[in-house]
Amino acid sequence: MDGVDKKHGYKVLVVDDEDHIRRILKFQLEKHGYRVVLAENGEIALELVRREGPDLVILDLMMPKMDGFETCRRIRQNFQTAQIPIIMLTAKSELPDKIKGLQDGANDYLIKPYSNEELLLRVRNVLDWSLKQKEANPLTGLPGNRAIEKELQGRIESKEPFAFLYLDIDNFKPYNDHYGYQKGDEAILFLSDIVTEAVNSLGGANDFVGHIGGDDFVIITSPTRAEFIARHIIDEFDKGSLILLREDDIRRGYMEVRNRLGEIMRMPLMSLTIALVIDDEGKLKHYAQVNDIASELKRYGKGMVGSVVVRERRKTSEAEESVESKQ
Repeated sequence: MDGVDKKHGYKVLVVDDEDHIRRILKFQLEKHGYRVVLAENGEIALELVRREGPDLVILDLMMPKMDGFETCRRIRQNFQTAQIPIIMLTAKSELPDKIKGLQDGANDYLIKPYSNEELLLRVRNVLDWSLKQKEANPLTGLPGNRAIEKELQGRIESKEPFAFLYLDIDNFKPYNDHYGYQKGDEAILFLSDIVTEAVNSLGGANDFVGHIGGDDFVIITSPTRAEFIARHIIDEFDKGSLILLREDDIRRGYMEVRNRLGEIMRMPLMSLTIALVIDDEGKLKHYAQVNDIASELKRYGKGMVGSVVVRERRKTSEAEESVESKQ
């Protein structure tokens, strides 16, 4: 993420008992587009953290009454404020003080005297990291919905050809009900590992992997790589997913799942549907269009037996659009 473009609107709480330090930091940060709130001690800082909801706290270490260590600990103890990133501001560069601050929950240190360039770089880096953490899926650590939308819209606006792959495990809910939530999470992590390995080994430097949630993943890559990556993922999933199944289910070729009425239902084993949307000539205008096309293709693919890649290529005229389905 480009911190220069994204930083406008970020709110920074500066906490320091020295008035001239507060004023200097306020001037430097506001000059570069940040909104700044000031506090002269830890007690006021805690109130402002709860009331203002800053995106970042720059916290002086040595303050009367409540020092930076204690203020940091209290911010971390409150569930409403625990995720706010903190940069410790200190004249003390000794290693034990740094370690103590990091143990109490600080994300970074800024040691006085500092340059304006260093201040802005550390602020930007911590805010960028914090935003990525908020956008990440908690199970896999992959970028989540907001990051996926931004990435996809950026590809559309660039007018460069791209391919969008939407991956969804077939019969995941029966598997989750039959084997339990822990095994369901294992299946999701299993697919996550396959997807990231495939993109790392077969994709390009600018390829993107995201986790929508549950058993749904996306890949953004080049049109020339897309189907090769999709085929590799399906091969690896079909071979490897057997380790997630019991021998009796593998032998039968289906799962016996009890429904809400207590009846035993025969459910197919897990497979994988990959919806592939290719935009060769910049015809798509909004990420929601891509999602709609991929969702329609996914529904079509789930009506087929086994793992499939279902694709659509956007060409010059709407009449030239085609759908291909391959098992």
